[in-house]
Amino acid sequence: MAAACTHQDIVFEGNAVGWAPSGAATALSLHHEHDPARLPTSGVGHGHKPTGRYVLAAGRADVDDGLCQAIPVGALKPRVTYRVAGWISVAAAAGEVAAAEGAGHAVHVSIRVGVDGSRVIDGGAVCAEPGRWAEIKGAFRLTEESLSLRGAAAVVHVHGAPAGVDVKVMDLRIIATDRKARFSHLKNKTDKVRKRDVMLKFGSGQAAAGASVRVVQVDNAFPFGSCINCEVINIPAFADFFTAHFDWAVFENELKWYWTEAQRGQLNYADADRLLDFCDRAGKPARGHCIFWAVDGDVQQWLKDIPSNDDRGRAGLAAAVDSRLRGLLGRYAGRFPHYDVNNEMLHGRFFRDRLGDAVAPRMFRDAAALDPAAKLFVNDYNVECGNDPAATPEKYVQLIRDLQRGGAKVGGIGLQGHVANPVGEVVCDALDKLADATGLPVWITELDVREPDVALRADDLEVVLREVYAHPAVEGVVLWGFMEGHMWRPDAALVGADGVPNEAGRRFLELRREWKTDAGGRVDGDGVFRFRGFHGTYVAQITTAKGKMIKAFTVDKGNEALVLDMGV
Repeated sequence: MAAACTHQDIVFEGNAVGWAPSGAATALSLHHEHDPARLPTSGVGHGHKPTGRYVLAAGRADVDDGLCQAIPVGALKPRVTYRVAGWISVAAAAGEVAAAEGAGHAVHVSIRVGVDGSRVIDGGAVCAEPGRWAEIKGAFRLTEESLSLRGAAAVVHVHGAPAGVDVKVMDLRIIATDRKARFSHLKNKTDKVRKRDVMLKFGSGQAAAGASVRVVQVDNAFPFGSCINCEVINIPAFADFFTAHFDWAVFENELKWYWTEAQRGQLNYADADRLLDFCDRAGKPARGHCIFWAVDGDVQQWLKDIPSNDDRGRAGLAAAVDSRLRGLLGRYAGRFPHYDVNNEMLHGRFFRDRLGDAVAPRMFRDAAALDPAAKLFVNDYNVECGNDPAATPEKYVQLIRDLQRGGAKVGGIGLQGHVANPVGEVVCDALDKLADATGLPVWITELDVREPDVALRADDLEVVLREVYAHPAVEGVVLWGFMEGHMWRPDAALVGADGVPNEAGRRFLELRREWKTDAGGRVDGDGVFRFRGFHGTYVAQITTAKGKMIKAFTVDKGNEALVLDMGV
């Protein structure tokens, strides 16, 4: 049976005892992976090496068939974020054709509560390839209401691959996350990534010795932004909060093709121009989101109506693509430092299905020619969550490499960040894999944290922000809105309709203050004032016997101490 262990882990042992088949034809058996080369590496935050013992569920007649096990009463607590961790593999049944290399099957882990198991909570999913072990890294959280429905016990259920495909489960655990321990680790990491030692030198040494110095950071080099639209910029509370607390903008819809050309040949750039004027007045750069959108459901009807089953139709669609590129980038060349070129290619193939895979890198090549100064991004969702088989870091890396082989100058990786129940170690693992494999900068481009309980929302927001701020590959964060009643996802706001921050908004502001340096002291006998500060712009107030003076300076990234002559 499953049993509680240290650190509040719930361990589902690598044997058939305690597991029950789901599905009348499903049979369970115990096996051992004896070949060390076939064993997976240690997991993200799993804390244990793989044992090699696994349970095989064979004879599955339906996608919902698999294996399940009761979770002990009282083992799960409300308001706690739990990790589902372990390894999953699949093996085709007799006569079944194995999946192609890199394809695999989606296997899901769910938590079922209620006497009849009717309440199903997603615990994660993974794309498992035949003959290979894939780590599952999902997360979930239960409410008091969910736990009150459970009856005798909750149940963990592993299922989802097509009927006839055997499913293997190794070392499955449910792990309670420890935010405080993770945050302690991240503070040390943040200090290394975002700070630098600074030496301010004052004159001849003894002449300035004892002078009082106050150093205040004006701006952090790490930008935070938010999406805006033509409605919210006319709301004083929104405009005031945005101007005071954000450094970048992105247009929610007004630059998208379905907005600027809803009807063929009828162009509307007035809304985008209005938002650009607002950004110019506020002194905020804006990301260009997006030139194209790969998902069929987000493509306007007139584009869908262009036939693609013959050369003439494909030529017509290609001409429309070229017109969009020339019209948008020709009009705004130099205005948008970033562009999301073809949004959500992990989840959609509208243009590639009709014009061939070569169209995707061509979009990047043509965009680079039209606006050479802009960084061109890929942009997608769920990559940082570890629970979407279509959007793993490995698949994102493969997409980027395919684009680069086609001549695309990919300038950055966009992770949208529409999250729930985020786990820091999982977010960091995705960032590590993307950065190590590509060497490209990462931006969190559309962050929102959905959680009805605003106190938990604040905690979740802090999990994501601390994780990405501590990671050296991340160069900026853009929120997908912040005001109640004016957000794409409900239960994600940071401020009320009156502009007053809620607990999540206050947490955001606290972190921004934490990540700014304010230091003071006196010049030493060598005429030097030393401090360690976050990268960004500063002013220093120096008070000597002759009076006060103000000096401005910038702390850039660097491993060596920054030495600045104050000329006093």
